[in-house]
Amino acid sequence: MDKLAMIQRAEELVGTIEDLPTIPVVATQVLLLLDQPEVRVEDVADLMLTDQVMTARVMKMVNSPIFKPGHDITSLRLALVYLGLKHIRELALTTSLINAFDADTGDFQISAFWEHSFGVGMVSKIIAEKIGYPDLEKAYIGGIIHDLGVVFLSQYQRENFQAVLDRIKDKPIKLVDAEAELLGTTHCEIGLCMARKWNFPEVYCELISQHHTPAEATIDPVLCAIVNLSDLFCGVRELNYGGREWVSFNLSDEAAWQILRNEAPNLANLDIERFCYELDDAIPDVKALVSSIFTSHEQAGD
Repeated sequence: MDKLAMIQRAEELVGTIEDLPTIPVVATQVLLLLDQPEVRVEDVADLMLTDQVMTARVMKMVNSPIFKPGHDITSLRLALVYLGLKHIRELALTTSLINAFDADTGDFQISAFWEHSFGVGMVSKIIAEKIGYPDLEKAYIGGIIHDLGVVFLSQYQRENFQAVLDRIKDKPIKLVDAEAELLGTTHCEIGLCMARKWNFPEVYCELISQHHTPAEATIDPVLCAIVNLSDLFCGVRELNYGGREWVSFNLSDEAAWQILRNEAPNLANLDIERFCYELDDAIPDVKALVSSIFTSHEQAGD
């Protein structure tokens, strides 16, 4: 199906939703504050403390294996000092996206979705470091946001998306192929439309749109390739939000692998089996983190 036609269909679907979640006000203010040349950690902390849910989730994340603190960090100000201003942007965006989409729908479990997203974010960061990609934060955020269109479909096209899930369950059919067949568009185009509504930078818009087709990316094909491979790795492990246990892939046949090989020839020496073991070791940490984040949300909402 023609990409432009699928984007047009996605725009129609997204345009029908009047109450599409937005990035929460405090998160937006934090991101704007971080753009100021002489921003102080104290000012960022004071602003973030006005959002109880964001604060609870940031504290959960900073004490998680993702950031590996040497000891428990018990105050938000200390957390922000430990992270540094660069990582605060990463957490503000991540926690606000979780806050926008945190409800189960039908057979689709939102916690499993975020497990997948965090897994792809973590693996993207690892791959980015291995190839010398200059912005690990961008790789991590890219992994977190790549499937935003999926969660949109699960919440605003419930019956149609359930039909897609039923179509692929235990069958060798790719999610994007079933979406194109049954919906006339895919989560890639849906996510692109959402990213544009939220004024995401173009590099992230492209990533969301092309994370299954990195060879078609023009702004940052390396970033798209990193997230594409991370998505594949998580899909064949336990971070695939169900129904895709049949998935397998041959790394050398993937366009994303060729893109990264051109960027970092030393990848030819990468021990793939050992890399997969590293991912396996991270899976319990990702699941524990997501579980704790949603627990903190429930507690904050009491």
